Amino acid sequence: MKIAFFETKPEEKEFFSKHLKDEEISFFEETINEALKEEAEFEAVSVFVHSRIDDETLSKLPKLRYIQTRSTGYEHIVCETLYKRGIVASNVAGYGGPAVAEFAFSLLLNSTRHTHTAIKRAKEGVFEYRDLKGMELFGKRLGILGLGAIGSRMAYIGKGIGMQIAAWSRTRRKIVDELGIEFSVNLDTILESSDVIMIALPLTPATRGLINRQNIKKVKKDAIIVNVARAQIIEDELYGSVENRLCLDVISDVKYVPRHNILYTPHMAYYTEEALMRIMEISLENMKAFIDSRPLPNCLKIACKRDYVR
Repeated sequence: MKIAFFETKPEEKEFFSKHLKDEEISFFEETINEALKEEAEFEAVSVFVHSRIDDETLSKLPKLRYIQTRSTGYEHIVCETLYKRGIVASNVAGYGGPAVAEFAFSLLLNSTRHTHTAIKRAKEGVFEYRDLKGMELFGKRLGILGLGAIGSRMAYIGKGIGMQIAAWSRTRRKIVDELGIEFSVNLDTILESSDVIMIALPLTPATRGLINRQNIKKVKKDAIIVNVARAQIIEDELYGSVENRLCLDVISDVKYVPRHNILYTPHMAYYTEEALMRIMEISLENMKAFIDSRPLPNCLKIACKRDYVR
């Protein structure tokens, strides 16, 4: 089978070459949009988040039957187009739970204790700290939006710190009773009562602009919002105007970074040795399932409405 991997790093090339020896594989460091200049006969492709799958891309892949993204988010894939052509797709849901949740708390702790500022000063020989008074997390109320792999791990960490946990999620999971989480199907209840709000939701039509100009008024003025999900879950205008402190691994526009209330990192929450290995392992599992004509373990529902027939 002819398979192409895009946006690949050396370790990924080594891993997939080792485990897919019987297939005809091509590796590209560029995105699929940069690398695919003319029509190609790939039957399966694997991409990362910077590759956009649209009509133009698919027109260059007449034999394509399967696409996988080595990420949890899949808004860069135009699933309706895939459906029209009967192409199946998969992602790597669940790989980033520990990595992203732990990173969310590293952002939060930097914000509440100003450690990034203190370290920078100390390196410059300045040891003044009286303007860096912190805030304890113990006893504070943590509102988590989404209780998937990442949100659930956030709940465990918050509980360990001694925070009161509340959650808003489409599905009530076992962790709610296990940790004694206050569960609500009313978003406003979480926004109004939380000292810290952590966003752990996928970007969908329903979650785009979930935090917006109307409901941000319900959030406590001194509450901290931590977003390690997609930037568009917070309405774009708020990045430039909201009074709340924002801890972000994603942002709608870097022009907002200089604001005093924004702590921002370059979309690196997933970036641990363990998480990167899980990405490769889950992607390999998905690819082997397609090759063997088995159901895809992480099939994207919007792209898999039809039964897969090889």
